[in-house]
Amino acid sequence: MRVTTAQSFDRPSLLMASLNSQADRLQIQVATGKKILAPSDSASGWQQLAGLKRAASDEGAYGANIKMAQSLLAATDTALDTIETQLQRAKAFAVQANSETVTPEGRAAILKDVEAIIADLLGVANAKDSRGQPLFGGAAGDAAYARQPDGSIAYVGQGEAAPIPVGDGVEIAATETGARAFGGIPGANGATDMFAILNAFAAALQPGAAPGGIETAMNDLDAAIEQVGTTRASVGARAFRMDLEADRLIDADTARETTRSGIEDADTAASIAELQKTLTILQATQASFTKLTSLSLFDYIR
Repeated sequence: MRVTTAQSFDRPSLLMASLNSQADRLQIQVATGKKILAPSDSASGWQQLAGLKRAASDEGAYGANIKMAQSLLAATDTALDTIETQLQRAKAFAVQANSETVTPEGRAAILKDVEAIIADLLGVANAKDSRGQPLFGGAAGDAAYARQPDGSIAYVGQGEAAPIPVGDGVEIAATETGARAFGGIPGANGATDMFAILNAFAAALQPGAAPGGIETAMNDLDAAIEQVGTTRASVGARAFRMDLEADRLIDADTARETTRSGIEDADTAASIAELQKTLTILQATQASFTKLTSLSLFDYIR
């Protein structure tokens, strides 16, 4: 078999080029700690890594939404707690005012306290969330409740707030409408709402008011307190669900990182050993090539 001079030069040249390329790749692996640097390193691994990155991006958005939902639910619960406390105070005042021993002056003082409670509850019911939207206003509007020309307080919110996506096909209602939280209360005279009950109580404290109004207010306040408590329980259940979703994301992130590491991360010790081996072979090849190129036709004739 004849071996031409060109072949004698081409083979070691190609080998050295391949060894240089392999050494470069191993050096990058050692520096970055990653064994997949391009699709050519592993087409299937590259696709898996792309899928993991997409999942991480999606769940990052869900994580932000969960934090937002948790914040809104916490604000809602805090507001409901304040409202529940004020309604309980109003109930205590109703019990006090219904006593036969209360004086007209005492009733007048209780009336001022009830009016203060109404004003405070109006402020809480119109509280805004971290996005600047009414906490109990539903989908639109600048406020949930507004005073009417006759002094009554009416719900002016609209619709339902948009649910927040917190997972694939999973959404959560992070707030409550005032209509649902404080309205539709089964009162003595039919369905009513929190402010109507309190205004009726205030009217019953006025001098010359018809008898029975305070006792009716007591019963209606019990119903209002129960409804707010039920709403708080619903909010608490949703908050607990968000805690579970947050834990799920943490577990999914841990599992995803384990999978990514198995696909992408290089064994640094093995990469260093392989690099040393490759450099040794490269150096030997270069030495052989140097000797080859120093030969001439006269060397063979001699």
